[in-house]
Amino acid sequence: MTKPARAEAATAPQPTQDGGVAAGSVSPLPGGHPSVKPQRIGVLLLNLGTPDATDYWSMRRYLKEFLSDERVIDVNPLLWKPLLNLVILTTRPSRSGKAYAAIWNRERNESPLRTITREQCTKLTEALARALPDHDLLIDWAMRYGNPSTPAAIRRMVEAGCTRLLLFALYPQYAAATTATAYDQAFRALLEERWQPAVRTAPPYFEHPAYIEALARSIETHFAGLSWQPEVVLASFHGLPKRYLMLGDPYHCHCAKTARLLRERLGWDESGLRLTFQSRFGREEWLRPYTDETVLELARAGVRNLAIVTPGFAADCLETLEEIAIGARETFLEHGGENFTFVPCLNAADDHIALLADLVRRELAGWI
Repeated sequence: MTKPARAEAATAPQPTQDGGVAAGSVSPLPGGHPSVKPQRIGVLLLNLGTPDATDYWSMRRYLKEFLSDERVIDVNPLLWKPLLNLVILTTRPSRSGKAYAAIWNRERNESPLRTITREQCTKLTEALARALPDHDLLIDWAMRYGNPSTPAAIRRMVEAGCTRLLLFALYPQYAAATTATAYDQAFRALLEERWQPAVRTAPPYFEHPAYIEALARSIETHFAGLSWQPEVVLASFHGLPKRYLMLGDPYHCHCAKTARLLRERLGWDESGLRLTFQSRFGREEWLRPYTDETVLELARAGVRNLAIVTPGFAADCLETLEEIAIGARETFLEHGGENFTFVPCLNAADDHIALLADLVRRELAGWI
């Protein structure tokens, strides 16, 4: 933060916590002037989103917001909106609600993604307080879809005096349908602010050495606790339509490099760690190979021991816990597989928090 000029330093009144001045000081503000809060630096962690509950209407609200995003579904709205409102939002909420119910955090009555992102924020706050004790940072978190909403989080941070703001999307690999739309939502919220903070956006970190190391250690630690060893490991990333790649989205290349660097760090060949893509939606071709088809092919080909890791997710969520840990497991075991394991995401592990803290400090250079 900018220091006061030397000529002003000796006579400037000392601000209090509420933005006023200490007793006996002469306020530099004219009478009736709004109080001025101490200026702070904010860091806002952004993740995909979560429904508030698993019932039909909660799921419908969440899916409507998600599937109405033109960054996610870039089909002509005149064609897409009738299909979305008349068909998809009539049938899909019930199916999605059952999937969420299978992984729901019943103790907190929330999705695992919300639980884990909150814990990441808490631990990151503690890590940065230790690393930067002389700086009054405010760390918060929000979702692109659902709650806590991005606009509400930005409003809180501005009200708390944040005049500089780092937006940090928790996506190691960049995609317009994830990173870009998270920042889009934040920018829309900033349009409503009269005193708009200076803003930075954190870049993807798909090749950062500490990220690769954290992934490798999580795999090694997980495998050390097994009574068997996998023959094949799939690095499963969330898929995108192939068309997005052809339009210039770098996501596929980022995923491929993460998988290659992870493979090199572990000392495995391409047959030992295979890149696949999951969670496809609709009829058009998505990035290949598909995770579900690969799991089925491996089981039928005689592979008996399989592991799946999901390096593209910073926190466990529906796509990892229900689609992979439950769904892929069932497919593999039902078609001849004998042993299956899912390697949890980095979540709030110490080395993951250390990585995030390092990335935040790097992006705050010049502000701190």
